[in-house]
Amino acid sequence: MLTIGLAQIDIHAGNPRYNTETMKQQIRRAEDAGCDVIIFPELTIPGYFIGDVWEQADFIADAIACGEEIRQAADTITVIFGNVAMDPHRRQKDGRPRKYNALFIAQNRRFIGPENSPYPYYIKTLLPNYREFSDTRYFTSLTEVAAEQHTDPTALLSPVTLSLGAAGNLCLGPLICEDSWDDSYPLKPMETLAAQYPIDLFINISASPFTLGKNRRRHRLFSKTLKKLHCPAVYVNCTGIQNNGKNIYTFDGSSSAYNKDGSLAYEGTAFAEELAIVRYNETTRHFATPQQNHQPPTEIASIYTALHYGLTSFLAASGLQKVVIGVSGGIDSAVNAALYATVLPPENLLLVNMPTRYNSETTRSLAKKTALNLNCPYAVIPVEDSVLLTEQQLQQVTNRQPRAARAPLTITQAVLENVQARDRSSRILAAVAAAFGGVFTCNANKAELSVGYATLYGDSAGFLALTGDLWKHQIYDLARYLNDHVFKREVIPQGTLDIVPSAELSAHQKVDEGRGDPLIYPYHDYLLAAFIEFWQRPTPATILRRYAAGTLEAYLGCPVQIRDIFPTTAAFIADLEKWWNLFAGFAVAKRIQSPPILALSRRAYGYDLRESQLTPYYSQEYKELKKQLLQS
Repeated sequence: MLTIGLAQIDIHAGNPRYNTETMKQQIRRAEDAGCDVIIFPELTIPGYFIGDVWEQADFIADAIACGEEIRQAADTITVIFGNVAMDPHRRQKDGRPRKYNALFIAQNRRFIGPENSPYPYYIKTLLPNYREFSDTRYFTSLTEVAAEQHTDPTALLSPVTLSLGAAGNLCLGPLICEDSWDDSYPLKPMETLAAQYPIDLFINISASPFTLGKNRRRHRLFSKTLKKLHCPAVYVNCTGIQNNGKNIYTFDGSSSAYNKDGSLAYEGTAFAEELAIVRYNETTRHFATPQQNHQPPTEIASIYTALHYGLTSFLAASGLQKVVIGVSGGIDSAVNAALYATVLPPENLLLVNMPTRYNSETTRSLAKKTALNLNCPYAVIPVEDSVLLTEQQLQQVTNRQPRAARAPLTITQAVLENVQARDRSSRILAAVAAAFGGVFTCNANKAELSVGYATLYGDSAGFLALTGDLWKHQIYDLARYLNDHVFKREVIPQGTLDIVPSAELSAHQKVDEGRGDPLIYPYHDYLLAAFIEFWQRPTPATILRRYAAGTLEAYLGCPVQIRDIFPTTAAFIADLEKWWNLFAGFAVAKRIQSPPILALSRRAYGYDLRESQLTPYYSQEYKELKKQLLQS
């Protein structure tokens, strides 16, 4: 019976020394627990998302030196871990010394490599280069090594033979993360290894960010493949948070063990560090460990858990202890306030209401009630006078260049609306946060970010857009979840859930009269989600085709009948073009300048979606179909 420790640890990206000390502590714990083997995640020592720090030779040297310390620690236990490896005699495409994303196996204080590997470690075979992943920017793959040696990569894919003393040998199939997510690759490492060698156990070490539904997909994929190959596997993932500058990713761990029939024998606790002990029968090739399988949480429960965990970790990593939130009485700011209240003590969370003449007594009282429910400090700082001052200053602008033509300033209602938003964030919240000794938030949701329905340097500002990857309907679901399951009382007032969403920046946005945002969220949430989150991303031509065929609701998954919203085809097309022009136009510039977003979905704004500032484009097919529909 082989006793294996699955070391699901919180990796601190960019801090090899911290991670190495954590590994040593876990190795000692595993030894005390009688483990034969301990397995750590992918790139345990350097971390995964560290950007172009990968180009720093001194950092790489330090990470490799830390790996040598782990090798020395592997005297009475076998240690499997991820680290960067380097071949200083070869060059990558960028001209720098070659680096590999590698899996190391240390036993008896020496490294054991795969049978056919040119190095004493396993090289990641499949390097993801999509969404937030840029592995090919920094690493060389096993397939490239094979091409360089004028051989097929299947010749280099080989197992590691692990000596167990009196118990004999164990044939391990080493894999790193993407090597098991091989649906779209012509080379499939797991199938290749199983076809060529009598694999006793696959080992997959990963640094796999959390996204909604990803664990269920992984279980389906592993179960299907392992059942076909008739081979068991263990999967070890990290916890913690890492970022690529614009996106903050949570890592949920959820390390697992699978039997040879594909069944799930063990699943680690999500978003928690743990050293899980599993016992593997090398004769039957099954795990004898009592099963630990968790009931899959609901989507909204997963959203809350990831947000709470990510926020807690981000504040701790940033050393931030005090936060200021602008509260309007609306749903977005109330949900953000409640989320921060689950992490910070009440005295460290300051809520600020900044009314003008357009803010109703309804929303003012709801903002105050939210603060009372959360027992947080609350301040009211009106912006009416400063907005009027700015308007007067603009009206009094004079031309002080006598040889230049006068350029009159046009002060429209839209200009004044944006003045209010900027005054609240860039002036008041920024100053209050500095005086409070903290930072201020961005309360934006994903629908607003999609079309730029936020003022640049105004309500789009802040140190973090915690809910920036949530659609409006998810914000409402989260509000109810916070009341019912987290606080178990009404902290977000029912009135906030009931009123129409509104920016309250003009007389045309009176919530008491049911006048609010121009977005029709039960439809636009789903339309905009299609533009960014669908793997085959649609354009207006796709949407118009579906509309003409009467299948648009099913395609988008929206809960409303579109023809109930737009009585005519002309109205539907006008709305589509309005939001497409914003989504693909100026909203891109706003998104580029927006705060970091905590990522949860299949695609978040930031470096998960690479955007260029382009002119909104309509294909010829769209133009012809539009003409046909409007003439019919």
